Amino acid sequence: MSERNFREMLEAQWDRGNFVCVGLDPEVKKLPEPLRLRYTECSSTSPGTQFLAFCERIVQATADLVCAYKLNLAFFERHGEQGWEALHRIITRIHEIASDVPVIADAKRADIGNTNAGYADAIFGSLQADAITVHPYLGAEALQPFLARADKGIFILCRTSNPGADEFQDLLVRRDDHLPLPHLRPLVPLYQYLAQRVATVWNKHGNCGVVVGATYPRELQAVRKIVGDMPILIPGIGTQGGDVEKTVTAGIAGRASSSTLRTASFSRQMGLTSQKRRDGKPSSSATLSTCTDRKEI
Repeated sequence: MSERNFREMLEAQWDRGNFVCVGLDPEVKKLPEPLRLRYTECSSTSPGTQFLAFCERIVQATADLVCAYKLNLAFFERHGEQGWEALHRIITRIHEIASDVPVIADAKRADIGNTNAGYADAIFGSLQADAITVHPYLGAEALQPFLARADKGIFILCRTSNPGADEFQDLLVRRDDHLPLPHLRPLVPLYQYLAQRVATVWNKHGNCGVVVGATYPRELQAVRKIVGDMPILIPGIGTQGGDVEKTVTAGIAGRASSSTLRTASFSRQMGLTSQKRRDGKPSSSATLSTCTDRKEI
């Protein structure tokens, strides 16, 4: 699948009017009753078959509506070898059912360079994912095995959705005066400094995006002003308390009107869209309601 290019696939879905990323994060206790498995930590039975059936139904119901699928690896890795096998099978089925829809591995990986090379081989090679989420703490040098993959999408954690995100992410640091974005204050929150670095230094191949929680719309708006048309992955809609309307508004606020700039915002839950079309108008609510009304999946 070397011909798959994440950004090109994403752009193609935007051109079709698809702006939704669906998260596939199956948990045994939350599966629909017909698919639920009597499973305990001591059981030798894996829920992989049920996970596959559950995710396959979602993909079949949404393949014509979405711009990407995102799988949180933790929900599969907790089940060991059988969970990893289920993850691989689900991604394979996505490629078969919706071959033109990219797959994001929500793995949040990061380490020194040679370890990251192993992670990249596993995610992009073995699993055949088209994009990944990563931690920025080790810096761009360590992340080169990811960033150098021009055909893959690299989403860097920026302002996360959890309640304690401000412990480090809001610490004030001095912005880089040698970079563009002069509108930033001399001292900025760490997450804004990170967004500045990603947008102006790390994104040499045009394959970067950032992760900003829907639970912080003000911070999302600030990041959008910094990163321009860069894709933003937005978790936190639904049980975490993120508001769809506020998120959509913040995600497109501060954008300069342009016929060539496009922006996508993703949600961990189904039903979020935040997109400015090439004609400068926000995406229609019809796409949003179509997805949220499909409750049978």
